[in-house]
Amino acid sequence: MVRLDYISCALTISSTILVGRKRWEGWLVAGVNSALICIIAVNTSQFGFIPANLFCLALYAYNVRGWRKALSVQKEHDELGAETQSLTVLSAHQIRI
Repeated sequence: MVRLDYISCALTISSTILVGRKRWEGWLVAGVNSALICIIAVNTSQFGFIPANLFCLALYAYNVRGWRKALSVQKEHDELGAETQSLTVLSAHQIRI
């Protein structure tokens, strides 16, 4: 039989490492882990874990959305900076001619 507690342990460690490295995928792994903990709670009749993990799932979804949005803005900012730098170099080259 599959030991869901060991799978949950591995997911907890993985998500913590990913979030610590500022990877948004860590929140997804944490979400899978929270869903797994809800399954474990139902199987073992420990229903107190369910509301806490549903709250965690909502929090993880919020964090993924925020992190992805920040990455998108940063990427757009980087692209704009690269374009501005290219134009500056081009303008400086034209002035010298």
